[in-house]
Order: sequence, then structure tokens, then C-alpha cells
Amino acid sequence: MIIESRAYARAGLLGNPSDGYFGKTVSIIVKNFGAIVSLYQTPELVLEEMEEDRTRFRNIYHLTNTVRQNGYYGGRRLMKAVIKRFFEYCEDNRIRLPNRNFTVRYQSSIPRQVGLAGSSAIMTAAMRALMQFYDVEIPVEQIPNIVLAAEKEELGINAGLQDRVIQAYEGCVYMDFSRDYFDRHKTGRYECLDAHLLPKLYLAYKTDLSKVSGAVFNNLKERFEKGEEFVLKTIAELADVAEQGKNAILNRDYGLLNELIDHNFDLRCKIMNISDSNMELVRVARESGASAKFTGSGGAIVGMYGDNDVLSKLVVNLKKINARVIKPYII
Repeated sequence: MIIESRAYARAGLLGNPSDGYFGKTVSIIVKNFGAIVSLYQTPELVLEEMEEDRTRFRNIYHLTNTVRQNGYYGGRRLMKAVIKRFFEYCEDNRIRLPNRNFTVRYQSSIPRQVGLAGSSAIMTAAMRALMQFYDVEIPVEQIPNIVLAAEKEELGINAGLQDRVIQAYEGCVYMDFSRDYFDRHKTGRYECLDAHLLPKLYLAYKTDLSKVSGAVFNNLKERFEKGEEFVLKTIAELADVAEQGKNAILNRDYGLLNELIDHNFDLRCKIMNISDSNMELVRVARESGASAKFTGSGGAIVGMYGDNDVLSKLVVNLKKINARVIKPYII
């Protein structure tokens, strides 16, 4: 029997990047793009080599383009890390795993390097496949912790819980990572919101990955840990934006929600460096009549639009800067 499991792209609607700093966020799942993990029993444990893991190339141009799209590491390290953490969770919780092996492969349609959480989707899908293969029940609020530990502690990837939470719960989720609660429970407070209450949303992302800026130096973590007053104040404002946004969604106050989306990005600009390419995304979207903020770290934006005329302007104007517009499929 072949087990297939899925996890999807996501967009941070409000609050980010406060999620890594005991803040609050609202996120949505984006089912237009996803990762699929296939797993089946075999005599040995095998991680199949996928496109991203290749070590043979047609020429130097092929190698360079592959690195630009996928970085220097493929997906097998993600698989190794999440399998190890799954095993350690079972070991710590005295869950005895049956002595059987598997072969695992993955594929993903999530655009790379544009802040749609492609890596964590692969790992979340792998967690679901492992749980089904070994018939192990793990509380849904613990799955994001295991995936995050695999990324941060095993692979040294700087990340927060938000992406893994929305990929575990799906739909639309309000998250409160307040320090006192988190220290006591090791998870945040997660509240699923009715996605039918959401307004008209669009998502846009850069299609020319070679023009998406790479790592931009941001010392936000260092400044936060030093207790810089301006940073702490801005992070608190971002958290408040998410809380206001949750209430705006529940009350269908779409005018306020639209303002909060723009305000979220403006606050981010005060404490983090934004590349010209990413600023262009937001500027063009706003000039087209929509609100706009990053879905994650940059390369993709999310926002509200009022009607189909605005949506058409978004499609036309963003295409001029090599960006694709979609309507996110959430439910």
C-alpha cells in the first residue's frame, strides 16, 4: 500500500514577523500549491533522490539555474531531519515503533524562494505520512513543534512556528505566541477562524527567481534580544495588528482589515531591510488599488482587492514586473 500525504503553501495575513518574537499572527492556507509525500513499505529505509537532489547536470548553466532555484541543498536533508525528530518524539513518549522500513519520495508545486513555506510543507506532509505508516497519533498542536525543531535544531534554519501551525491546522488560524503561555505550554494559543468570513484576497509572487533578492542582512533577532525599545514597541504593534485583524474578520469589518494589511507592511519596514525588488511588488499592488504585505520573508505578497476591475489591474501591472497573481484557494 502506498501512503500519500499532503501539506500546502501558506500566507501570513497579519502579524508577521512577530511570530518569532512572542507575537500574534493570522495565517491562511493556500491550496493552489502543495507538497506531496509518498511512502511505502520496503526491505530497507530509502530516501529517493528527487530533482532538487541531483548531482549531475547538462552543463554549467543548468547547475547555476538549479542552485538559483533550489539553493545548495535538496530535500533529502529535510526528510532526514523530520524522520529523526519523529523517531525521537516517539522515543521520548515511549511509543514503540514496529520494525518495518519504507521508501519515501516527495514532490512540490510550491514556488521556491518567495516566502510561501515550501520546506515546512514538505516536512509537514512527511510527518503525516510517518504517523499513518506507523499508526501513531500525535496531537495536532505538537506537530508544528516537531517540524520546527527539525528545521531549527537539526538544520540550522531560522524559522518560527507560524508556518508549521497553519500547515498543520489549515484554513485560517489566529495564533497567540505570548511568552508566559508559551513558556508554560510550549505551544501558542491557536484559534481556527471561519474562512468563509474572509474578504476577496489575492496573492502575487515573483516568477523570475533570479531577480528575487537573496538573503538581506537583518539584525532584528539581535536587537530584540538586546531589548531595543523601538524594536520591542514595533513587535508589540505588529501583534496588536493581528489581534485587531482577527476581530475585523469575525465582525466582517473589511475596511479596517484592509488598512491593517497595509499597516502591517509599513511597520515591518521600520525594523527590517526591504529589497528594491520586494518594495516594487508592494508599490505596484498598492498603485493598482489593493492592499499589500509580504506573505512571509519576501518574494510574495498578499492583500485585499475590492472588485474585479482592481483584480484585473493587479494581473496586468504585476505581470510587467514578472509577478503572477492568483486567488488563493483556502477552503
